[in-house]
Amino acid sequence: MKKVLIDCDPGIDDALALALAAGSADDIDLVGITTVGGNVDVEFTTANALALREFLRLGDVPVTPGSAGALLRRTVRATDVHGPTGLGDVVLPAPSRGPSEGHAVDFIVETLRAAPGEITLVAVGPLTNIALAVRREPRIVEWARDFVIMGGSYTRGNHNPAAEFNMLADPEAAAIVFEAGWTVKMFGLDVTLTAAVTSQVLDRMRPLGRLSDLLVPAAQYYGVVSAEGGPAIHDAVAVAYVLRPSLFTCVPAVVKVETAGEYTRGMTVTDFRVDARQANALVATAMDVPAFWDLVLGTYEKLSARLT
Repeated sequence: MKKVLIDCDPGIDDALALALAAGSADDIDLVGITTVGGNVDVEFTTANALALREFLRLGDVPVTPGSAGALLRRTVRATDVHGPTGLGDVVLPAPSRGPSEGHAVDFIVETLRAAPGEITLVAVGPLTNIALAVRREPRIVEWARDFVIMGGSYTRGNHNPAAEFNMLADPEAAAIVFEAGWTVKMFGLDVTLTAAVTSQVLDRMRPLGRLSDLLVPAAQYYGVVSAEGGPAIHDAVAVAYVLRPSLFTCVPAVVKVETAGEYTRGMTVTDFRVDARQANALVATAMDVPAFWDLVLGTYEKLSARLT
């Protein structure tokens, strides 16, 4: 059983990542969800996290809102991808309970302080909360059992040619996080784009009862699904790594985040010409895609049985 804290900006693929965590109750003890402004404003990401907590029957897992915008730069959002409120065409019941009091940064610091070496921190949105937590208490890099992100790329961008969205949304925060002294497990576009929803995957989601009300519209919203490919469920890849590291090939690297480039701001400049002692990151370069979908869909099937 791994204790996990998820920092997120739901967001369609965040919702599917939370569903993967919820279905893995035998392997993951979800100790908290923190939210950040990213795909949509933090008011929406928090409301979505609260609705998902109840829909996925996550019980009393605390949901704590965090940073509304980037540390220094203008706000970047992805409403064109995730819809104006973040969950596309998904309609969930309104949550009956509100968020926890306090701020995500304090929750992250205090949760890691209380259980040093026990909690894996998973960040699947802009890294603003994590950067502020590192600045507040630098020892969190020692207290975290592991630190896993969905973000970046060593070959391409998606929000622009150079930068992946989570990095572009707050490059200064990302730079702080990569330079903090821990090993960042980076799952970027090079791998997450292979986690594509095909028509075969969608066919396995449709019979999943109540859970299909989330999975099917989410999987179809931001791309055309076909037998050959479809939209990728990026954030679920980070949770899949926590569950099954053997699915991935990860290579030591030094990753620097570009904060000043006119055309490359937010780019994760990745140097593989290092040994493990020099590296600040383990960068995912390949994933066993059939095994990934066996894990994800098998977990969704178990979750569906619990939600009936």
